[in-house]
Amino acid sequence: MQRLRQRADFLAAATGAKAPVTGFVLQALDRREDGPVRVGFTCSKKVGNAPERNRVRRRLREMVRLVPAGRMRRGHDYVLIGRRAALELPFDRLVEDLERALRRVHTAPPGSGGKRPGATSPTTPHAGIR
Repeated sequence: MQRLRQRADFLAAATGAKAPVTGFVLQALDRREDGPVRVGFTCSKKVGNAPERNRVRRRLREMVRLVPAGRMRRGHDYVLIGRRAALELPFDRLVEDLERALRRVHTAPPGSGGKRPGATSPTTPHAGIR
């Protein structure tokens, strides 16, 4: 498993399937190649001060380390965006949430961006008008 470190990789993963859960949001992107699993971790300043954000990222990294090898697919990029709730949730719950989120992103229809079938995106009233 490799780490995502470049901003472009994080932005690319944001275009893939998404699975929000209580403690984090999982984003997954199939790179369409047979390469290693790549994982990135991030937290916004909304989560808290630097020590709190670091603690959330450490918990996320440990969760990923404990996931069975077959759950994360080769050739995929995964980004975990930490939420403040990850500080208080029991670690076992976070691990369960990760496994559930992985199942959700891998069963999403291709090209859906992780959305439910039949879900529509909101449009603005003046879309396309100059």
